[in-house]
Amino acid sequence: NEQAIPAASVTKVMTALVVLEDSKLKKGETGANITITDADIRSYEADLADMQSVVKVQAGEQLTLFQVLEGMLIPSGNNLAETAARWDAGSIDAFVAKMNKRAAELHLSHTKFADTSGASASSVSTPTDLTTLGMVAMLNEVFAQIVALGQANLPVAGTVYNVNGLLGQGGIIGIKTGSGLNTGANFLFAANVTVDSRTIVVYGCVMGQPTLQIAFATAQALIAAASPALHVRRVIARNQSVANYTTPWGEQSDLVSTVDVDLAEWPGMILRQHLDAKAIVIEKPVAPSTVEGTEHVVLGDYSFDVPLVTADQLYPPGRLWRLTRVSF
Repeated sequence: NEQAIPAASVTKVMTALVVLEDSKLKKGETGANITITDADIRSYEADLADMQSVVKVQAGEQLTLFQVLEGMLIPSGNNLAETAARWDAGSIDAFVAKMNKRAAELHLSHTKFADTSGASASSVSTPTDLTTLGMVAMLNEVFAQIVALGQANLPVAGTVYNVNGLLGQGGIIGIKTGSGLNTGANFLFAANVTVDSRTIVVYGCVMGQPTLQIAFATAQALIAAASPALHVRRVIARNQSVANYTTPWGEQSDLVSTVDVDLAEWPGMILRQHLDAKAIVIEKPVAPSTVEGTEHVVLGDYSFDVPLVTADQLYPPGRLWRLTRVSF
């Protein structure tokens, strides 16, 4: 169903992604120290009074950026989503504008954010858009690390626990739940599944369920149904010839793939390939393994550029060949 409905706390996936991309936080780093301000306390108290999901904070408390992200993504603290936004952009409104700009860049055409936490029913999306967002977010090592944690320890709040009740079960490795009093329950998930003796990651999203437990059960059913239908297809083999260079003076070399490309596919998916290579001028020897093109592979929504290299050395024309082709 591509009708946009409230994303609830799955909104925080975009909040975290924007913060991580802006801060360039790397795995193993804790990031900047963030001091809890009076504005952060007001957010905490207002969210608490509104019966939202919060993480306890105190004025003057020092949290690292990594800890703020933990508190936002693991126990789903709405107030820390606002703290992260103010730290990043100076104001909530400025940060929400960044969120919507990033959504447009990712072509999430049914997605619109009105806040940083998803407490607003005007923060809306669809399963397809959120699945795309989840796949992008999980490419960030810090994001993937945090959503895989069962718990975290924060200075004032103490030990907080992941609201993703399926984490570690049935291959689930993340990423975010979302539910509210009037928004329904959502679950954006990533799961390791075995396909043709290989482990691949399946992404999906369940939205608008009556309860989070029903969303969990529906996600499990989707994963169980998807796994048998998938197969791994070798699209291009390492050293496979994809194209060929031939010179007028008799030199030639294949352009070969540098890697094996194995992709998981559904029955009926169409593979499209496009060669991107240009004619070359050989003024000095071209060594083997010189990158001279790419093969653009598209399977379903997945695209991949495969580097192509020369298999053999290519030599420039000899003096005799040049002399016999001089025009006077």
